Amino acid sequence: MVTGGRSSPSRNTFDHILLISLSPSAAHLSRGDLNHEQNAMLDLLARSAQSVAELGALLRLPVSVVRILLADLMESGHITTGRRILDAPDDVPDRTLLEAVLAGLHRL
Repeated sequence: MVTGGRSSPSRNTFDHILLISLSPSAAHLSRGDLNHEQNAMLDLLARSAQSVAELGALLRLPVSVVRILLADLMESGHITTGRRILDAPDDVPDRTLLEAVLAGLHRL
């Protein structure tokens, strides 16, 4: 239902760690034709950039569905993509970040 029966994105593909943010023109574009989930994505992105996987988790949607909805938002000009989360020099994550993630997992 959420994707209008589609099982794959129309043209754009999104890696699960790709950062998504609102486009500079997003505030001026109509949201009237967007579904509830797409509007929820835009609301989340208004706060900060999110990865594809984070959007799926926050909205409780499968990543495959999120990718289809994001493709529609990209085509309508609402979003833009940035770098992948791990796109640091040599794709090496910061040790401090990894330690913070590990500490958070231990607290669970």
